[in-house]
Amino acid sequence: MSKKLINNPEAQNEAFTQSELPPDFDPDIPSRERILAAVRGDEHALTEQELAKVLGVAMPLSVGLGRRLRAMERDGQIYATPDGKWKGNSHADFIAGRVVGHRDGFGFLVRKDGQPDLFLSPREMAKVLHGDQVLVKVAGEYRGKPDVMIVEVTERHTSKLVGRFLRERGAFIVVPEDQRIKHDILIPAGEHGDAESGQVVTVQITQQPDRHRQPIGRVIEVLGEIDDPGMEIEIAVRKFEVPVDFSEATQAQAAKLPSHVLPDEYKNRVDLRDVPFITIDGEDARDFDDAVYCEPVDIGKGARPRMAWRLLVAIADVSHYVRPGSAIDDDAIERGTSVYFPRRVIPMLPETLSNGICSLNPAVDRLVMVCDMVVLADGPKSGTVSAYQFYEAVIHSHSRTTYTEIWGALQQPAGPAGQQVKHVLPQIEHLYSLYRVLAERRTARGAIDFDTVETKIICNPLGRIERIEPLVRNDAHKLIEECMLAANTCAADYIVRNRKQGLFRVHEGPTPPKLEALREYLRSLGLQLEGGDEPTSEDYAKLVQAARGRPDFAVIQTMCLRSMQQAIYSPERTGHFGLAYPLYTHFTSPIRRYPDLLVHRVIKSILHKQNYVPNLAIEPLEESLPATKKAALIWERLGALLSARERRADDASRDVEAWLKCWFVKEHIGEEYSGHITGVASFGLFVTLDTLYVEGMVHVSELGADYFQYNEAFNELRGERTGIRYRLTDAVQVQVARVDLEARRIEFRLVKGTSFKALKAAAQTPEKAERHIKKAASTKPPALKGTTASERRAALKQSERDAKRTTRSASKSSSAGARKTPRR
Repeated sequence: MSKKLINNPEAQNEAFTQSELPPDFDPDIPSRERILAAVRGDEHALTEQELAKVLGVAMPLSVGLGRRLRAMERDGQIYATPDGKWKGNSHADFIAGRVVGHRDGFGFLVRKDGQPDLFLSPREMAKVLHGDQVLVKVAGEYRGKPDVMIVEVTERHTSKLVGRFLRERGAFIVVPEDQRIKHDILIPAGEHGDAESGQVVTVQITQQPDRHRQPIGRVIEVLGEIDDPGMEIEIAVRKFEVPVDFSEATQAQAAKLPSHVLPDEYKNRVDLRDVPFITIDGEDARDFDDAVYCEPVDIGKGARPRMAWRLLVAIADVSHYVRPGSAIDDDAIERGTSVYFPRRVIPMLPETLSNGICSLNPAVDRLVMVCDMVVLADGPKSGTVSAYQFYEAVIHSHSRTTYTEIWGALQQPAGPAGQQVKHVLPQIEHLYSLYRVLAERRTARGAIDFDTVETKIICNPLGRIERIEPLVRNDAHKLIEECMLAANTCAADYIVRNRKQGLFRVHEGPTPPKLEALREYLRSLGLQLEGGDEPTSEDYAKLVQAARGRPDFAVIQTMCLRSMQQAIYSPERTGHFGLAYPLYTHFTSPIRRYPDLLVHRVIKSILHKQNYVPNLAIEPLEESLPATKKAALIWERLGALLSARERRADDASRDVEAWLKCWFVKEHIGEEYSGHITGVASFGLFVTLDTLYVEGMVHVSELGADYFQYNEAFNELRGERTGIRYRLTDAVQVQVARVDLEARRIEFRLVKGTSFKALKAAAQTPEKAERHIKKAASTKPPALKGTTASERRAALKQSERDAKRTTRSASKSSSAGARKTPRR
C-alpha cells in the first residue's frame, strides 16, 4: 500500500471499497423511490425505453438497474405486464403504518387500520428510521407471528437528528442520541464543520438509509460537550422535535401587545375588581392562569333557608389576545403545551403573554373568563353544582399565595402564616369549607383515589441534581384541584347543552385483556373487582379502599393503575373513567395547554351566538363534506394532534429527568442502597431507591444461577430450582453497578444476604454454644528457669518440713527454761 494511502484514512477506505466492488457495479442506479415514482406517475405501463427516459438513464439498461427492477418485482413493488412493460402495484395490496424503533435494533409497525402491531426484524429496520411511514407485506411467519417485509417508504420522518460526533477507523460518524435509531450517520470529509470528536452535534441527513447503505449527513450545528450545563435539555428538544424559538412574526406580534388592560377592553365585561380573588400556586410558579373566590349564600325559598356556596373560578382570557390564524396561534398549536424541565420551561406562548398581560398577577387588572357556580352545602346532593354561568369579566387579584402559606394559615389562623394573609383569611376558610363538601361528593361519586409519591428535583447552579425530594400534597393542593374540576365539568356540560362541538378530556375504562389480567391477579389474593365485564370507577374505588390496610396494598394499587388506559383529547363524549365524570374537559389552563384555549373559544362563540370551528388543513376531497361532518373531522384530527403533542412533551421531560438522574447516580457507583421493586419484566427487575428516588434495573443474570420464569399475571420472577420469587414492592438491597448515560440506563446488582428473608432466617437461627478453648501457659519467670515442676514441688515440701522442725525446737527450749526458774 502506498504511503499516501497509509497517511490518508479516507483515501485508504476508498481504495478498499473500490477493490471490493464487483466489476459490473453501477454507482448511478436510481433508487427504489425514484423508480416507484416513475412507474406510478404514469397511468399506463412503461416500456424500458420510456422508463429510461423518465429516470434519465441511457439504453440499454445497466446490469445493476436490471437487477434492481427484478428485485422490486420479487418484493411486490412493481410487476411486468405480458408485453414486457413495467407498472407499479397498487397500495391496496400492502399494509400501511408507522415505524417505531426499539433500542435493541428491531422495531414495530403501528398500522393505520388500528390492527395489532407487526414485528419488524433488524434486517428490515436497516432500511428505515424511527417514525418513517411505510408499506409492508406479509412474507411468512416467524415464531408463530407474521414476518413482514418493507415494500416501500412512503414518507421519511427524520431529516435532522442530534448525536455524538466520533471518528472511528478513519471515518467520521454521528451516533444518534435517540436509542430508537440504531444507524450511525456517515459524515463525508469536509462536511463536519468545526465539530470535534466527542461533541454533541445536529446533523442534516442528505441520504436516507436503504437496503445496502447507511444514512449520510452533514453537521449543521455544534452544541458543545456532553457535560456542558443544560446540554440534556438541548438534546431533548431536538431529539423529540420540541419547538423552542418563536417565529419572527410571533415575536413581532407579541412585542405589540399591551402591558396593561386598555380602556376599551373593559366594555361588555362584568366588573369584579372589588371581589377579593386570590391565586394559589407553587413557590416557583411564574404564570398565574386561575384565581378563586368563595362565599356562603342562602338559596332557600321563603322562610326556609338552604345553605350553599358560591364559587367563582376566574381563568385568564387568553383567547382575547391570541386570535385564530395569527402567528402566535400558529406557534401555539405547533407546541400544543408548555414543556417543563428542571430549571427551565419552554412556554406555549411568548413571555409577554404567559408572564405578562395574561398572568393574573396581584394588584393589577386582568381580563378573565369566569365560571360562576352555586354548590349545594347540605342535603343528599351536597357537593353538586346546582347552577352555573359563564361570562367575560375583569378582576383585580388581591393576593398571590402559595400552597404552603394557605395550609399554614388553615392550621394556625392566629399564627404567622395566618397573619400574613389575614386580609383574605375569611375567603380562604370559606374555600376550605367548600373543599370538604366537594371531597365528600368525590368519594360518593366513586372517583378513584390513588396514593402515589411524586418527586421534585432540586438542582444546583450548574444544572446538576443536588437532591430529589418527595412532594407532599396537603389540603391546599386538593382545594384548588377540586375547584378546577368543578369548573372543567361545567365547561363540558355548557358545550354539550348548547349542542356545540369541542375537545373533551376522555379517559376510557380498562381494555378486556388488561381487565382479565387484573382479575386473574386479584383471584390469587382472594380479592374481587366487581362490575362484570364493564366495571365502573366506583368498583375500582371500592377495591382500592378494601385493600388499603393490606401489606400488599402498593402492589394492588400498581396493578389497578396499569389496567387503565391513557387519557386523550377527543370530540367523543365518553367521560372520564378515573374521575367518575360523565363529561369532562380542560378549561382552566389556557396559558399552557392549547386544548383549554380551544374550549375558551367555543364558550365565547356560544356567548356571542356564533359557531366556532378551528381552521385546520384537510384533504381536497374532504372539502366537499357537509359542514357538520367536516367540523367533526377537524375536531377529531385536532384531538389526535394535541394528544400527540402532550405525549411528546412528557417524553422530553422524562428524557431530561432520566439524563440528570444518571449523571447524579454516576457519583454513587459502588454504594449500596435499600429499595423496592417497582417493575418486573422477563429480562429483570426495576428497583427504585428509597432515599434517592431513582429507578434502575437489576438484570436477570444478576439474580443468581437459577433459571427465572416471568409470570405476567402476577408480575413476578420465580426461580425454577430455588423457588425464590421477586414481586412488585418487594424490599431489596442493591449496589449501583453501572450507569449508561447515552441509553439513560442505571444498572444495579443485588447485595446477597441482605434481603428481608435472608435477615429473618439469620435472626431465627439459634446460636451455638461457644466452645471453651484452653489458654496457653504464660511465659516462665526468670527465677524458675532451670528447674522442673517436680523439683520445685519437692523443694517446697522440704522447706515446709524444715519450717515445722524449727517451730517445734523453739517451743521445747522455751518450756525448759520455764521449769528452771526458782520460786520466791
